[in-house]
Amino acid sequence: MTKEIRDVTRDKKLWRTFFISPANNVCFYGECSYYCSTEHALCGKPDQIEGSLAAFLPDLALAKRKTWRNPWRRSYHKRKKAEWEVDPDYCEEVKQTPPYDSGTRLLDIMDMTIFDFLMGNMDRHHYETFEKFGNETFIIHLDNGRGFGKHSHDEMSILVPLVQCCRVRKSTHLRLQLLAKEEYKLSVLMAESMTRDRLNPILIQVHLDAMDRRLRLVLNALSECIDKEGYSYVVEDDLQGDLGADHIHSGPRRR
Repeated sequence: MTKEIRDVTRDKKLWRTFFISPANNVCFYGECSYYCSTEHALCGKPDQIEGSLAAFLPDLALAKRKTWRNPWRRSYHKRKKAEWEVDPDYCEEVKQTPPYDSGTRLLDIMDMTIFDFLMGNMDRHHYETFEKFGNETFIIHLDNGRGFGKHSHDEMSILVPLVQCCRVRKSTHLRLQLLAKEEYKLSVLMAESMTRDRLNPILIQVHLDAMDRRLRLVLNALSECIDKEGYSYVVEDDLQGDLGADHIHSGPRRR
């Protein structure tokens, strides 16, 4: 934490959060919207700590990013619930709110929801996009540190956006169905993709098995949506090539 982070970082905001604890350990808490304080700091023993390394994005000077609040963020309050937790029709409100009222952003959120559910990440309170491309862009899937925690628990609240909106890309739906087949099993493909990693195995088998189990839950949720709303409403055909600007800006479907 000293020679590999504190002493080499060029991020002054991060550097200022380093301190020495009463137990004489090196600690830091970084900068974020929630829980970044001395009470929730990461501390070494005395300056050694295990962690994961994320791939670095382009410097902000080269590619500015825009931060968006996730419409389905949690309240992070013991007694206060978020609106989506008490209103089953919450998605209808989201679909009328920019940038979700046009383009592909709502479908991007659905993809991100599935991504988070498969790894059990409950902490998607914000997400980011590259500023230069405006709303014609994609979500950057960064900050997944809360993923792969409890392999034995499937946190169904993560899947609420998909259940409430009942919308998914056809390419995503087909890929999920493929990964549920025995010959293209998600857990096996994930394990194979990490075999050359120097830290292999990255995920122990129980986490891989959890992904297969959660994949079935996602497909079950989509099947219920299709039974209720119809295939043409739920599944957005994104495999027809260039659909043209009129289609891209048509906005989300209304019930």
